[in-house]
Amino acid sequence: MILTFQPVRVANGFDEEGMLVFDEEQRLVAVLTHLSEENEVVPGHWFLEAGFGRIDGINHPAFADLEAAQVWIRQRFAP
Repeated sequence: MILTFQPVRVANGFDEEGMLVFDEEQRLVAVLTHLSEENEVVPGHWFLEAGFGRIDGINHPAFADLEAAQVWIRQRFAP
């Protein structure tokens, strides 16, 4: 599965740096937010703000980097 990332600003009230994640058919599958260094739980990580399709749900994990997020997303869409 090929994923593409597009930078975006997210109006979530604190951590605005984000990424839209698209699949190979240019469908939006996720919105990630880069947590600030001041974040109390996982500073500097990427957080799943929203997931669509197979990654939609109540589980919103944080990832050490975009590569880890990409691996996780690909696993969710694997047959």
